[in-house]
Amino acid sequence: MDISIIVGNWKMNTTVAEAIKLASEITSALPQQTGTEVVVCPPFVSLLAVLDVLKNCNMLIGAQDVYYESNGAYTGEVSANMLIDICRYVIIGHSERRSIFGETDETVNLKVKAAVGAGMTPIMCVGENLEDRETGRAESVVESQVRSGLQGVDIGVGLVVAYEPVWAIGTGQSASPEIAQAMMARVRNTLAAVGGKEAADRVPLLYGGSVNAGNIGG
Repeated sequence: MDISIIVGNWKMNTTVAEAIKLASEITSALPQQTGTEVVVCPPFVSLLAVLDVLKNCNMLIGAQDVYYESNGAYTGEVSANMLIDICRYVIIGHSERRSIFGETDETVNLKVKAAVGAGMTPIMCVGENLEDRETGRAESVVESQVRSGLQGVDIGVGLVVAYEPVWAIGTGQSASPEIAQAMMARVRNTLAAVGGKEAADRVPLLYGGSVNAGNIGG
């Protein structure tokens, strides 16, 4: 893995004015040289405003979602061709998109392909729910999500995979280091099976799920 990455997903929070204020506060607090790539993902309506705040610092900007068609009569959607002029990163397959909006592994795959095709770096999210964890299916479920989401994708062109156990998101619970490390190993092995070990070793793996100042160090 060549770089370390921290991604902040703002979800459906902040007005444009609030996003500008928050971005300014983060840039003021963050050292210019962190050794880590820091990406913030504000709502669509704030992307340009936050981009302007970040223009003189080392932080990057990302989008929270993307549609898989490049253009057309898809009211309310935003394509990768539109986003690439603003940001490099895009979150795809977040558990809230899967559970609330019915996104499937197949939809995630289409979005990943669209993002890669436009020159963006997808942050593909995978993770098991509580039932999967309690029935011992967690690793097989996540492996299936990785394989399905990356079907027909060259993982060497730029990709990030984020493991987010659904049972830990917004609950105050977080996966133990042992659980997270075991799942990361399974994801890494699956990536190697999909695209070869050399390419797999270059894919940054992230953890998300009730991360806070107290536990971010691992």
